[in-house]
Amino acid sequence: MHQFTIGIEEEYQIIDVESRDLISHVSKIIEGGKAVLSENLKHEMHESMIEMETGICQNIQEAKAELTNLRRHLIKTAHEQNLRVSGGGTHPFSNWEHNTITDGERYNKIVDDMGDVARGNLIFGLHVHIGIPNREEGVRIQNVMRYFLPHVYALSTNSPFWIGRNTGFKSYRQEIFVKFPRTGIPSFFNSLAEFDSYVDLLVKTGTIDNAKKIWWDLRVHPFYPTIEFRICDMPLRIEETVCLAAIMQALVAKIYKLHQQNLSFRSYRRLLLNENKWRASKSGIEAHLIDFGKEESVPYPDLLKELLEFIDDVVDELGCREEVEYAWKILENGTGADRQLQIYKETGDLTKVVDYMISETEYGITHGETAS
Repeated sequence: MHQFTIGIEEEYQIIDVESRDLISHVSKIIEGGKAVLSENLKHEMHESMIEMETGICQNIQEAKAELTNLRRHLIKTAHEQNLRVSGGGTHPFSNWEHNTITDGERYNKIVDDMGDVARGNLIFGLHVHIGIPNREEGVRIQNVMRYFLPHVYALSTNSPFWIGRNTGFKSYRQEIFVKFPRTGIPSFFNSLAEFDSYVDLLVKTGTIDNAKKIWWDLRVHPFYPTIEFRICDMPLRIEETVCLAAIMQALVAKIYKLHQQNLSFRSYRRLLLNENKWRASKSGIEAHLIDFGKEESVPYPDLLKELLEFIDDVVDELGCREEVEYAWKILENGTGADRQLQIYKETGDLTKVVDYMISETEYGITHGETAS
C-alpha cells in the first residue's frame, strides 16, 4: 500500500493579553521560540498571524504527537512574551485595517497586485498535505475529492464573527477569501497535461509567477508530491485538527484504492459542488447538503455517516479509526463556530468568546511543562 504521509500547517492568531485583540507581534514569538521551533514556525501575510507546520509524518499518531509537542512549545513561548495564541478561522472583533502586513518581498508583491483584497484577508486556515504516488494520480484524486470538500469543510467551520459582527455564517472565512483570484473548488481536469498547460499559460502570460499563486480549496501541490487540502477553517482543539487530517488521509487512500481496482466515483460539475460548499459555509454541521445521486437535500449527519462508511475499509489499514470517529464528537459538541456562538449567546461579549477560543486551543496542553 502506498504510504499516504501527512503534513499539517496551522495558522494561529496572536492575541494581546489585555485587550484580547489581535496584535502584530509575530517576530517576538519567532524570536522567542527559535531555539526549539525554528524549523516549524513561519511568518504569514499579517504580523498578527503565525504559521506552524509539522514535518512529514508517516501516520496520524505521529502527526498528533508532533502537533501536540509543537503547540505546547508555541503556547509556552507566547506566554513568556505575555501573549496568547488561538485557533479560529477569524478573530471575532479585530479590524483588518489595524493589522500590519509582514514586510517581505512576497507579501509586498501580493499587496501591490491586490490592494485591499490582500490587506483584508485576515483569515486563519488549516492546510493538510497527503502524500500521493505521482502527480498524474494526484489530478485524478483531485477530480474525485472535489465532491467531498463541503462534507469535510462543514466539520471545520470556525469563523462566525467578523469585525465585531455575527455574520450569520458558520464559516465567514471562505466568504472573505473568495475575493482572491483562483480560489474555491477546482475545475475538473482530464489529465495532468491539461492541468500543467493551464498553469503554464498563467505563468507565460505573467498572470502568476509560480503555481503557488493558485489558491484552490484543494490542489496537487506544485513542488511537493502531495495533494493539499486548503478549505478548512483553523480549528480550536488539537483533536479536531487531527480528526480532519485523518479523514482527508483516508479519503485519498480510498480514492486511490478504487483507481487501482479500475473503479471510480461519479464526477459532478463545479456549479453543483459550489451549492454544497455555500450550504456548509452558511450552516456547518446543521446544513442540509444536496445528495446529487438522489437529487434531494439530506441532513449533514446522514452524509457524514455515508462518508465514514465509504472510507471504512481503509481506516484500519491506515490505523486512524479512532481519529476519524472523533467526527461524531464534533457533531455532538458542535464545531468551533457553534461553540463560539453559544458563548456569545450566553455572555453577549466577544472578548469572552476570545477567552474561550484561547482556552480551547490550550485544551489538554499544559504550557508549564517542557515537552521532550
